[in-house]
Amino acid sequence: MKGWKNPILLILGIGISNIGNWIYFVAINLLVLKITGSAAAIAGLFIIRPLAVLLTNTWAGSVIDRVNKRKLMIYIDILRGILIAIIPFFTSLVPIYIIMFLTNVAGAFFGPTSETYITKLVPPEKRKRFNSIFSFATSGAMLVGPSVSGLLIMYGSINTSIYINAVTFLFCAAAIFFLPDVDKAKQSEQIRDPITLKMIAADWQAVAAFGRTATGFMVVFLIFQFITLISFALDSQEVTFIQQVVGLSEKNYGLLVSLTGAGYVAGSFAVTALANKLSVRTLLGLGSILSVTGYLMFYVASSETVPLAVIGFIIIGFFSPFSFTGYTTFFQNNVPVDLMGRFSSAFAFFQAIFQIVLTLLLGYLAELISLQAVSIGFAAAGILLTFTLTSIVYLQSKKNLFVLEAEANLTEKG
Repeated sequence: MKGWKNPILLILGIGISNIGNWIYFVAINLLVLKITGSAAAIAGLFIIRPLAVLLTNTWAGSVIDRVNKRKLMIYIDILRGILIAIIPFFTSLVPIYIIMFLTNVAGAFFGPTSETYITKLVPPEKRKRFNSIFSFATSGAMLVGPSVSGLLIMYGSINTSIYINAVTFLFCAAAIFFLPDVDKAKQSEQIRDPITLKMIAADWQAVAAFGRTATGFMVVFLIFQFITLISFALDSQEVTFIQQVVGLSEKNYGLLVSLTGAGYVAGSFAVTALANKLSVRTLLGLGSILSVTGYLMFYVASSETVPLAVIGFIIIGFFSPFSFTGYTTFFQNNVPVDLMGRFSSAFAFFQAIFQIVLTLLLGYLAELISLQAVSIGFAAAGILLTFTLTSIVYLQSKKNLFVLEAEANLTEKG
């Protein structure tokens, strides 16, 4: 484990923060329901994040690529901790929505910033293993967080859960404080210019120029993004499908979600153990095919084939960490680190737009035709995209369209 102290500290900090996020997710839904008693108010919670992304990510990348990444992450986590901590002092919906919007704006900065910082901190030959461990920590948070939140609410209060989330952000800030400053040398040589509309326009042009020169990478990147967006759209109809088509109760649905989480943890553990033995193309291609196959199995199921839905959910959970690890490593190996913040922010903007459009389209078509038929159609389209993706990444070695294995690339340079 030589040279792993800093990466593990970063995983620990972000992992505990993710547990806090899941604790908070359960608590804030209950808090808003308690205040308003409105299902529409709960639905509003799910619009805040993409709205924050749309309003922020047009210019966030210009800031991220020009400031000190470590300091920015610390400031963001301290800000989020303070904002979350003051939520219990309000008893009306509007100030809570405003605080959540500001928190999500800060989060829109944190994601691309952490991606860039991780790429600079973790050497190329360790990225697959790091990403697999990071996936394991994320899946663990997804299982632990809601369970802890349930216990806290049962034996304490909703406010206790919210305060704990605030503390986890401060813990993450403290962990990042003890990490090295990967931008220190470069930042000392820079003269920091103010962010202007002209600069933002130039940054978008730089992203577009990179896209034109990295056609092979962009094809794989965009296909994977569409696969992810289809998965998001299918997730939005999950509860409705379970109750109306499969006919499971809310209690059984909770059990099904727990099985998915357990599958995700098992998959994360497996990919962590096998990371150095599996190629990026295998993780990215095979992981994508099998995880989307799980969606297809789930939506083919009905009240007569409940076991098929259960198996589908477990497959989704188990193979998602494989595709996540493969894609993240692929992304880190191909996007220039000095452009990464701008690239991630620019495409997060478009992703938010397409996420809203696809989700609304699936819901509209489900009303027009049937939920099961439309969901199967979306899942089948996802399957076709995964096979296209896998074909490209397996054939690319003959054309050298992009970097897949950083270790091999380093060996060739040596």
